[in-house]
Amino acid sequence: MTKKLLKFCAISLFALASCTKEDTTTTEASISIPESQKTALSAVEVKSKVLEQVNQNKQFNWGSTSDYMVWSALQNGNNVCTIGFGNSKTDFDRSKSSNHVYLQNQLLSLISKFEGKPIAKILINADPYLNLIDVIIEKQETVIALRRLGYVRYVEPSDFRMTDDGANENKNVTTDAIASSSGCGLESEAVNALDYTIVTPNAKAPWAFYKHNIPSAWSYSSGKGIGLGVVDSGASTVNSLLNASFNNGLSTGRTVQKYGVYVDSIWPWSTGTDGVNDLCGHGTSMASVATAPRNDKGQPVGVAYNANLVTYRAASNVVLDGYHEQNGVKNAFTALGNNANVKIISMSMGHIISVGKIEDGVRYAYSKGKLIFCAAGTSTSFTTFAGVIFPAWMAETVAVTGIKEASTYQACDVCHTGGKVDFTIMMERASGNHIPVNSYYDAQGDYVGGSSVATATTAGIAALVWAKNPTWTRDQVLAKMRQTSHLYPNKHAEYGYGMPNALLAVQ
Repeated sequence: MTKKLLKFCAISLFALASCTKEDTTTTEASISIPESQKTALSAVEVKSKVLEQVNQNKQFNWGSTSDYMVWSALQNGNNVCTIGFGNSKTDFDRSKSSNHVYLQNQLLSLISKFEGKPIAKILINADPYLNLIDVIIEKQETVIALRRLGYVRYVEPSDFRMTDDGANENKNVTTDAIASSSGCGLESEAVNALDYTIVTPNAKAPWAFYKHNIPSAWSYSSGKGIGLGVVDSGASTVNSLLNASFNNGLSTGRTVQKYGVYVDSIWPWSTGTDGVNDLCGHGTSMASVATAPRNDKGQPVGVAYNANLVTYRAASNVVLDGYHEQNGVKNAFTALGNNANVKIISMSMGHIISVGKIEDGVRYAYSKGKLIFCAAGTSTSFTTFAGVIFPAWMAETVAVTGIKEASTYQACDVCHTGGKVDFTIMMERASGNHIPVNSYYDAQGDYVGGSSVATATTAGIAALVWAKNPTWTRDQVLAKMRQTSHLYPNKHAEYGYGMPNALLAVQ
């Protein structure tokens, strides 16, 4: 038996070595590039081709484009490239790939040969958990050779920016509109008394919570013992309710942890993060609506007011464009995946195109049993034509959108809808007001809307359900939420299972 096993292993290793050897015998001489493709497309031309596909309500993936398109995007994106590798399309986890070191070395050797540079001049980063590397690639021949390899899952430009105004020469391609609506703002706003109800000990329960029976659900669950991760722009370090007073009023015995994984630099090789503080304001709002304490200070309460909170400053704003934002989000997901105390992840950020390294990060966290909620999309004038955005369109995520306060389902003015949506949250009043939250500043309130607040609200409801049923799996929690939502068992083409009913979900 032992001899047979050894023989099988030897044959397997030989097959792998033969496959790899065959793959890497590609030479520059064997690659022919048409004369018309020896000059890269401009940034505007690349964007136009991307938008052409998105305009048709299609999911854009760099893997479906030509070698020339990928290389052109690299040329317009600091030549930074992410390469995902593995023994199959789903082989993203290094811990489950016994030959990941060998495959990585083979890749770096090939790139070094084609680029004519030592590996030290090529490699920016090798992810410790995922089968991917970030490298510098200048030659189109290298791109072609890499995409021919059977063990390469994807080759993507890592720093090509759809929101780079400086490259936007074609005014018909209004990519600057994404950047102009970043979702940021540190201002406060007086909360109208019609938009909340005072609950003990002296907290403001937002009007929208009552539309989903959240206050009634608090008689059964407050999220106690559940860890909820928020991947966003960070969380305020000056609002006491998200810091020293996180345990205040009826919120007790819980923890808040803040991490910073975003590098605020134009240089991809920079590694110093800019800390945990929210310099945008968006992340603070999301953390507040999901987990703010049931306080005695007269400020808005969160859905799961006794859940533990873990926040990540992973990006500067809600549009995940550029190397450091995408890398930050990937790092946040892998870290949360490895955090045994976190069961739920909420992210109200995204992009109109897919990003391989973020896909890997999401799948890594999902493989660890996390329940992941992502915003379906909140439109700018640029993105109104897009359906459910990335990564909410992924099978591993639960997409959430927002609707208006009405007797019939009506998408909020800027909310995306579509077949991938699972849940909808009522978050826009006839008055135009949205959901009250805690401001970035202490003892002040604000309003927040869109699919962003809908996502964080739904994540909070999931925490209530899981806390009530601590032995349940992610799939059981999700099934209960679906089964007790307004439209179940029929899934609407635009609004999913509709509005979750927190009370029914925890009974």
